[in-house]
Amino acid sequence: MDYKKLGFKCGIEAHQQLEGNKLFCNCPSIVHDKDPDIFFERKLMAVTGEMGKTDLAAKAEMKKNRINKYEACSSSSCLLEMDEEPPHSVNQNALETALEVAMLMNMKIVDEVEFMRKIVVDGSNVSGFQRTAIIGMDGYIDTSKGKVIIESLFLEEEAAQKIKEDGNSVSWRLDRLGVPLLEVQTDANIKDADHAKEVASKIGMILRSTGKVKRGIGTIRQDVNVSIKGHPRIEIKGFQELKILSEVVETEIKRQQKNMGEDPHVRKFNSDGTTEFMRPMPGGARMYPETDVPSIKITKSMIKAIKIPELISDRILKYEKEGINPDLAIGLVKNNIQLADYNYRIDKNFLAHVLIELPKEIKKRFGLDYKFQEKDFNFVLVAYEKKKITKEAIIDILTSIAKGEDINLKKYAPVDDSKIDGEIKEIVEKNKNLSVGGIMGIVMGKYRGKVDGNKISKLVNKYMN
Repeated sequence: MDYKKLGFKCGIEAHQQLEGNKLFCNCPSIVHDKDPDIFFERKLMAVTGEMGKTDLAAKAEMKKNRINKYEACSSSSCLLEMDEEPPHSVNQNALETALEVAMLMNMKIVDEVEFMRKIVVDGSNVSGFQRTAIIGMDGYIDTSKGKVIIESLFLEEEAAQKIKEDGNSVSWRLDRLGVPLLEVQTDANIKDADHAKEVASKIGMILRSTGKVKRGIGTIRQDVNVSIKGHPRIEIKGFQELKILSEVVETEIKRQQKNMGEDPHVRKFNSDGTTEFMRPMPGGARMYPETDVPSIKITKSMIKAIKIPELISDRILKYEKEGINPDLAIGLVKNNIQLADYNYRIDKNFLAHVLIELPKEIKKRFGLDYKFQEKDFNFVLVAYEKKKITKEAIIDILTSIAKGEDINLKKYAPVDDSKIDGEIKEIVEKNKNLSVGGIMGIVMGKYRGKVDGNKISKLVNKYMN
């Protein structure tokens, strides 16, 4: 596609859930709680904003006249989620994380945080609005195609999770409602579909670098705004997997080319890659002041106290400079494993292989989804460093640990080289009709976990020739 000729414009909104407690109460931010013990119903209506106008998107939702059925767990929701008491003090940890992200994205931080109410009457907020506050503006991130402006960063409440629709009613779970959420908004100068994917990936990496965000499907979502010359902005909501973002942007461009003359609107992303009309584009009339939450002054001492974390990309680069294979470096950082915690006189790439790859291999081969502890790795690594076991024995021992079996290291003690040499020579002479592979099978069956595989291969080939 010739993106310049198309007049392509694109911006991204990333929404990331934070760990800890909810934003305005002490309930834990459990996104998937146990069986509900609270049930109630509401019908929501749109109200006028501070300028005396009613938001078009809110009006459209109100016309549906739906009944919203809510369920919640008392372990993760309180009267606030039911809109039966005012908000408590803002979660300071969430605010500090927002400030941290603003600094990582080179943003100008506001002098005072003022929470607003954003009208949301689709049922996902029991109160009919979402509390949101701008934290920073006019930042940027570096990408392969130049700087991308980060227009704004918001700290806000996550919405409830839709369970099902049944006729004129919608059912919602409230354990997610009120979880702290960061919303990162770029400007509309993303260059093309692949660049959109890169930008979204970079934003996600920065958010994860804080170590304070939730992980897994549904904890981060991307909304993409796309337009071409002669066509209004269209917002596509609900991306969770970045691998298809480029494809969806290209599909939307083609759709817009066939549907010139549309009004601006929001589209829902479907699992099959298609989109469908959701509602008119919301406007400024949906915002009005939140009078129940006092403003928060951002002081110099607050900013000074923020500890800026090392970016994940920088941590990966450090490992690569130490000679670690790039894939292993990514695995170490992704799993938050500090190689320095394992101070052994063994090859660093082999050490990283044991920590990253062997658990995955054990899960794949034996179906053992075991969470190995530092003590498990130390047990086998100490034995290997002291030459009590071979490399080949490590996966067998870790597998036995995962199965809960007793470990006898003597079973894996290396065999004397002179003994191996003679026995392999004897096996070859007795099985002259077998191929190299057949001889290797016999020898490996006898010495599995006790002798280095490369050493066996060399000796077999020596006597076969």
